[in-house]
Amino acid sequence: MGNNFSRESAAEHDLATCGVCHLLNPISEDHCMRCGEPLSLRMKHSVQKTLALLITAMVFYIPANLYPIMQTTLLGQTDGNTIMSGVLLFAAEGDYFVAGVIFIASVLIPIGKMLAIYWLCYSVKYRDKLHKKELSKLYELIEFIGKWSMVDVFVVAILVALIQLGGLVSIQAGPAAATFAVMVIFTMLSAMSFDSRLIWDKLER
Repeated sequence: MGNNFSRESAAEHDLATCGVCHLLNPISEDHCMRCGEPLSLRMKHSVQKTLALLITAMVFYIPANLYPIMQTTLLGQTDGNTIMSGVLLFAAEGDYFVAGVIFIASVLIPIGKMLAIYWLCYSVKYRDKLHKKELSKLYELIEFIGKWSMVDVFVVAILVALIQLGGLVSIQAGPAAATFAVMVIFTMLSAMSFDSRLIWDKLER
């Protein structure tokens, strides 16, 4: 079989994809014929909304690293641990797996995801030559790792639930846990607000 397939977009045929059920609808329809969702060829101001949410996430990520994410009380003495000091603490105790999970989920994934979202916005806005496979794979990767963004908060929650030995040892969530959770939420919203169809619009132009 040959590779004679159409490279035309649905928008060129006055068709719009429903953002909920993904049904192709005539753009003349105001709402999806299947689920009733309002239709539009592209998400309005997608790049601007994405960057605004991304900047908000970056702002919350600063206190998430500066303030304690968990507070450990041992024999009446309370010590706060930031994300990195918590990683070093678990590593010093020999819990390399937990230390690695926290480092990947709290440092590598958030920073990598924010950089990737920014690169997508920059590419569709300013780059003349785009590699559709590269950017599409990058967007798919962002969607995939999004489900693991709350691992660090879950680890703290599990430790808080498990390590409660009266007045001897206890662990409480620190103020950074809340700001980290807010950062994750805004990062997820930022990824959701990016319209991946803009990649193909840029290529067609």
